[in-house]
Amino acid sequence: MKDQDIHAELSSIRNLMERSAKFISLSGLSGVMAGIYAFIGAGIGYKLLQGEYAALRERHTYNEELLIIKLFIVAVAVLVLSIGTGIWLSVRKAKRTGQSVWNAGSKRLLINMAIPLVSGGLFTLILVYRGYYGVVAPATMIFYGMSLVAGSHYTYSGIRSLGILEILLGLLCAVMPGYGLIFWSIGFGLLHIIYGTVMHFRYDK
Repeated sequence: MKDQDIHAELSSIRNLMERSAKFISLSGLSGVMAGIYAFIGAGIGYKLLQGEYAALRERHTYNEELLIIKLFIVAVAVLVLSIGTGIWLSVRKAKRTGQSVWNAGSKRLLINMAIPLVSGGLFTLILVYRGYYGVVAPATMIFYGMSLVAGSHYTYSGIRSLGILEILLGLLCAVMPGYGLIFWSIGFGLLHIIYGTVMHFRYDK
């Protein structure tokens, strides 16, 4: 009985240390929703591209700048919806489990993820400005994957695997130009839905 008490106490201490060092209020459903938003955004992007190509065949004109602006708006909308939903679901989970959503773990997670994310965002804007559209999709996946790997130490370990898959998918996308939208849909859509579903049933139940 004494050994059981010691084991229970050690488990309690370990859980307290993990709660203080890691952000464990991350909701698996936020990953699922982010994947759904990405699929919707990819669908809209595909229709925009097809519409411009059809117009090019009919009118022999092509408004590249307008198309890029529309695609940029769609990408920003997907990003804002994903982040907003992730924050809302994480706050709701934290309240349900009696935890603080803003703690040492979440601060470390935010800082470590922000460095590659901000760098990647600026680099992507430079690519768009210079007209290197073919490498925008792989760049976003690679930098996003790097941010997940960098922040994985401060949240669930599964984040690291997702990050590595995003990086590998981005590299594969870079050597297969012309399929950026498909790879982007797989990376930000399918992988997020699979990861979010697994995390939901493993940690949110």
